[in-house]
Amino acid sequence: MSELEVAAALAGLFAAAFGAATILPFQSEVVYVAMAVAETAPYPLILIVASLGNTLGSVVNWFMGLWIEHYRDRRWFPVTEAQLQRAQGWYRRYGVWTLLLSWAPFGDAFTVVAGVMRTPLWLFVLIVAAVKTARYAALGWAIGA
Repeated sequence: MSELEVAAALAGLFAAAFGAATILPFQSEVVYVAMAVAETAPYPLILIVASLGNTLGSVVNWFMGLWIEHYRDRRWFPVTEAQLQRAQGWYRRYGVWTLLLSWAPFGDAFTVVAGVMRTPLWLFVLIVAAVKTARYAALGWAIGA
């Protein structure tokens, strides 16, 4: 592959990982595994790009959480009052440790609630980056990358 093709593939991986961390219906694992198996780029670079994209997507969720409560009385608001209260109660009970589940398919909700609950951004990024990177590293290990 040419350098341009590798750069384009890495940009695609970043976009897939970023999108997968937001409320958009993306799946980054398929792209990640395909690139690792095909050795499109050095594996550490694939891991870094996927982790960075996924973490930054979660940061978008955190920022959404900062302002989303202002719209809770709107008809189009994506969750009911009861759902929001339940998520906030869960977060109050378990705190930032719920972010250890941010890698899971339902973990995006925790990243939004972390913004609602005003979790310090530095702490949010530290935890989310660690678990999302660990998830990709475990996936890479599982496929022998």
